[in-house]
Amino acid sequence: MFADQLQDITDERQDWTLAACRQPGIGDLFFSEQIPDINRAKAICAVCPLLEPCLRGAVLRAEPWGVWGGQLFLNGRILAQKRKRGRPPKVRPPEPEVILPPSITRLIAELDGSEAQSA
Repeated sequence: MFADQLQDITDERQDWTLAACRQPGIGDLFFSEQIPDINRAKAICAVCPLLEPCLRGAVLRAEPWGVWGGQLFLNGRILAQKRKRGRPPKVRPPEPEVILPPSITRLIAELDGSEAQSA
């Protein structure tokens, strides 16, 4: 499913058949708009042995949307959580902090630095 695409992008040679997203019938969870489905997809990713290479590939590709490597992506950026449907509250609560592995944090910083230099 998604793991086949990752094999082409990442430098590491991983056995993508071990990816948790390869289970039959769960593919729609990773691209759902429903908050319970997103949380379930994140929980599946949390126990995946390929979480970090998957997340690395998603960051490098600037995935437009979906759950990749246990993180929710929208427009190539990682979101801490999806906002509920409907009108936003008058007083917006603070965004929760996204906790990433150190190697992914460095990768994002490198990518942001290279974008700033090319602009």
